[in-house]
Amino acid sequence: MLHRRSDQQIPAPPGQRSATLAAWVRSWRAGLASFDELLDEVTGGEEHLVRHPDGTEESLAAALTASPRVSPDAVRVVLPAAGDPRGLPGPGAFSSAALVVGEGVVLGATGLVPEEDTSSPVLPDPADRWAGTRWLAYPLPETPVPVEPLTLAEADHDLTMALTETIGALRQLDVARLPPGLARGLAALRGEDGAGPALPVGYGPRARRLSARATTIAGVLALASADASGAAVNAYETSARDAALRPLATAARRARAAAVNSPLE
Repeated sequence: MLHRRSDQQIPAPPGQRSATLAAWVRSWRAGLASFDELLDEVTGGEEHLVRHPDGTEESLAAALTASPRVSPDAVRVVLPAAGDPRGLPGPGAFSSAALVVGEGVVLGATGLVPEEDTSSPVLPDPADRWAGTRWLAYPLPETPVPVEPLTLAEADHDLTMALTETIGALRQLDVARLPPGLARGLAALRGEDGAGPALPVGYGPRARRLSARATTIAGVLALASADASGAAVNAYETSARDAALRPLATAARRARAAAVNSPLE
């Protein structure tokens, strides 16, 4: 969970599993973080498995240690969305799967996507529900699509502009605003770095600030989406509110990816 200074709890936003994995694998491959630190941060004590194309499974730890050594720059997070495939290596099974769940990790010639949770939220015995993550491994295209670079400065500027414009749009919409308190939370973020999870050793101050701020904003938006109607009173106002939030969601998603994928220092 992400937390702000108030009593409002902000959930981890979509894509956080892949962002965390990519950041820590990059730091580990650079020799800046230990493998034990990587596992602690990524798994949080839960079981993480990797399923390969041939149907075999192994632990995430075994898969990472057995994978070919790649440079930190060959590891990156992708946080795609419908109509915005930025960062994907091109058509293929990995890109299709990452678009469905909105996240994935490029690890050299392999792509990892967390399996979508299709289990029932209500089970006779909660203890029967597996608490862990299964990563599906996919081979990547031999000639991937070149990555569109987005610098930290560009991502920070786009996020600031989107936040300002979104707050202004929400104020004009009045009844189509966010659920009570969340609009104020967005406004407060204009002057704060945010409270997202810290990036590992190797990332510079600017990447850390951008990651924390963008992750917190994405968490606020995830919390807002849990209340589909917010303060809107009809379908038109709900649609208008969603339209006002969409550019900010895009900017936050791109900023998170830019921070995680930025060059290590």
